[in-house]
Amino acid sequence: MRVYRPPPPREPPVSAAPHATDVEHLDVLIIGAGISGIGAGRYLTAELPGKDFAILEARADCGGTWDLFRYPGIRSDSDLHTFGYAFKPWRQRESIADAPQILSYLRETVRENDLERRIRYRHRVLGASWSTAEARWTVEVERADTGQRLTLSCDWLFSATGYYRYDQGYTPEFEGLERFGGTVVHPQHWPADLDHGGKRVLVIGSGATAVTLVPAMADRAAHVTMLQRTPTYIMPVPRRDAVANLLRRLLGDERGYALARRKNIAQQYAVWSFCRRHPKAARRIIRWVNTRQLPRGYPVDEHFSPPYDPWDQRLCAVPDGDLFKAIKGGRASVVTDRIRTFTERGVQLESGRELAADLVVTATGLNVQAFGGIPMSVDGTPVDLADTVAYKGMMLSGVPNFAYAIGYTNSSWTLKVGLLCEHFCRLLAHMDRHGQRICRPEVADPAMPTRPFLDFAAGYIRRAVDGLPRQGDRGPWLTSTSYRDDTRLLAADSVADPELHFSPGPVPAAAR
Repeated sequence: MRVYRPPPPREPPVSAAPHATDVEHLDVLIIGAGISGIGAGRYLTAELPGKDFAILEARADCGGTWDLFRYPGIRSDSDLHTFGYAFKPWRQRESIADAPQILSYLRETVRENDLERRIRYRHRVLGASWSTAEARWTVEVERADTGQRLTLSCDWLFSATGYYRYDQGYTPEFEGLERFGGTVVHPQHWPADLDHGGKRVLVIGSGATAVTLVPAMADRAAHVTMLQRTPTYIMPVPRRDAVANLLRRLLGDERGYALARRKNIAQQYAVWSFCRRHPKAARRIIRWVNTRQLPRGYPVDEHFSPPYDPWDQRLCAVPDGDLFKAIKGGRASVVTDRIRTFTERGVQLESGRELAADLVVTATGLNVQAFGGIPMSVDGTPVDLADTVAYKGMMLSGVPNFAYAIGYTNSSWTLKVGLLCEHFCRLLAHMDRHGQRICRPEVADPAMPTRPFLDFAAGYIRRAVDGLPRQGDRGPWLTSTSYRDDTRLLAADSVADPELHFSPGPVPAAAR
């Protein structure tokens, strides 16, 4: 058996270079140069041009997810008129875009906003500590290319690290895996030299990655089988948004994009709201659409009827129904069963059936990791994320001058990131106007009930939820999943709040 595994995380070298004698200080330090970090950098550049900031990126290039993942067919499952930035029109004809298109869009954003000079590649953050006496963060960093250790300080720390581990995807323990005579690969670590042409491919999983891989590999593989324990709600969507393209032609890129964005935001909200309010009707509609896409007599209920309601987990979109076309054309199939054990030739299922395979793809999910797994402390006390409560979905109770960007799970990720970045810039401007240096959210009611920060039924969330922050049952501690509500909370509402405490910080030594 050949198993493609990621290299283990590199330990700091024993003979690491000593700390620099002079500590560089920044107004804001952004961690991560993916779609969130690039967006945060652009908002700071546009809204607060006087702020000195840097973006630390552990990898060798920007783009985050869209540079990391290289598996066949990788694409967005949100339309780029809402997944793109509000300030930068999406000019491609495809609304559902592939990774190279998205990566090109992000790199254009970096160039257009002169962010390349702000990004420091191969800089991995080892830890961050806050000092109230100094009103600043001290951040320990390692250069991945040289092993050099350095120390930075900043007034504000902004986490744009996403929500999962970049160095390791999730693969469950499979009995008998060592006996398998073929190749096993996880989509997060797809090797450039892997050729699936003419092979029998078994994709384990039923989420967005699996439904992307199956049709993308079916064109060259002998056959692709998607093996799932539980079905997922899947809906076909047009790869190209005809209305959006028409608006751009008639009104130009800026106005056409703005109108298409508003249309798609409303459309996303309408679909999500309908599914939540009328789950039985939504289930019937989805089933009817699936039946029309699949061959006559296909067992739709067995393979495409989940036991949960629509949007209890994320609904998977397939552009132009490509997954259904691959099934209808006989190039792909779906099996709903559980793995008993791997064999030399493939996998044996609990039903007794054996699926033969030359290549197994474990599209079994991600390992959730909050804030890049970076250890933080406040005045010498380590921050336990499970003891914190999320404030406005962008800060943590008891942790001063720290903000983060976590997007939506029920619509386009970037919609919320944009609102958070705008609010963050307004918060910093407010503090400058009033001579404040420290900002700390504190829960006024210790008896306030709390619940998981990510109230989502997906397996990758459930595995990590006990180590994540909590959310409350009322504002500003309730993490909204509604763009409309967040527009009022983050874009229109004041940054000042009774449960957000400001202070001028320590008096400089010269003044004393």
